[in-house]
Amino acid sequence: MSYAAYVFDAYGTLFDVHSAVRRHAEAVGPDGQLLSEIWRAKQLEYSWTRALMGQWRDFWTLTEEALDYSFERIPSADKSLKPQLLEAYFKLDCYPEVPAVLKALKATGARVAILSNGSVKMLDSAVRNAALDSVIDDVFSVDELQTFKTDPAVYDMVTTAYRLYPGAVSFQSSNRWDVAGATKFGFRTIWINRAKMPDEYRDLSPSLILPDLNGVE
Repeated sequence: MSYAAYVFDAYGTLFDVHSAVRRHAEAVGPDGQLLSEIWRAKQLEYSWTRALMGQWRDFWTLTEEALDYSFERIPSADKSLKPQLLEAYFKLDCYPEVPAVLKALKATGARVAILSNGSVKMLDSAVRNAALDSVIDDVFSVDELQTFKTDPAVYDMVTTAYRLYPGAVSFQSSNRWDVAGATKFGFRTIWINRAKMPDEYRDLSPSLILPDLNGVE
């Protein structure tokens, strides 16, 4: 079955969130991977907490605050690398299969879009750096709403903009919690389980589970 729109989460789905630290791995030191994992975990935790409290901070601010926390947790990492790591986050690597998959979906006549917690500035930079601006039709950022996923209003940005029923949208994310929210909203969902994690939210199962974007159709 073909869909009118294929919508992708950005971070962890299209863009490798750990590539920022990996790019400076030697300077960061032996605990770089742990630093990166804490950075990502706190970035997400802060978004959920802020959304529930109704105390908005844009995703870039949360990303910076999460990095500050990560440095406190990993004292072996050089805090002076903060500017370089933040700059690298603006230019994250995309996963190898991403350009070809998005191009193939666009060739079907469907719309191809991003729906992300990321700020507009972050997303625009990532898309340009990965040379995906020619295949992505729209970038939907939560900046417009000043809340975060899994608020149903975030997913509704797509259906409102495209004047589609949720069932006409295929949504892909590497984040199981995001897939659960999108499933509840009514999207057809695909969990891109890059990290080979166990399933969660079994009452809100995706239509398909894939190890990467190959196979999305």
